[in-house]
Amino acid sequence: MNKQDKRKKIAWGITGSGEKIAETVAIMQKMKDKYQDQFDIRVFISKAGDTVLKYYNLSNILETTFDKTWTEINANAPFLAGQIQLKKFDFLLIAPTTSNTVAKISLRIADTLLTNAAIMGQKTSTPIYIMPTDFKEGIVTTRLPNGKDLDIKITKQDADHVRNLEKMANTYVFENPDEIPQIFEKHSNL
Repeated sequence: MNKQDKRKKIAWGITGSGEKIAETVAIMQKMKDKYQDQFDIRVFISKAGDTVLKYYNLSNILETTFDKTWTEINANAPFLAGQIQLKKFDFLLIAPTTSNTVAKISLRIADTLLTNAAIMGQKTSTPIYIMPTDFKEGIVTTRLPNGKDLDIKITKQDADHVRNLEKMANTYVFENPDEIPQIFEKHSNL
């Protein structure tokens, strides 16, 4: 058995959020470089995530940096939920995560690739790490692909869904991409 066969498998889900996407991709590239002998990072992109990655000119970076990337066809294709159910992944990281995806997981709606995988992970005790873009109520300034800033109002309802996720089993919610290295460090010691 070679070194790569012993690596822990990580599923990284990307939803349709532009907020913190560039920072998240940069950190995940660093995680791949730092932990390449310990972790096999597989990238799963929602339909909306595919559009946003292209809009931010990040698609090629993902395809050249990560060996395995898949884009959602439907809630079961690729069959990520089944792989999660069979414990083929040590953890699922969804970053960044739109308010739509957060709300669906909070309300137990498993009708997309990543909501289905997250809910299955909760049912099978797979650690789920979620970085919501709408973390707390208030105004957030996000950077657009053209370099301009855009103010977005995060509603109480969106923040309430995040608070609900924080109460769910095997689900860990965090606010910023710079917290991702701590997740890898934690799992590298397990």
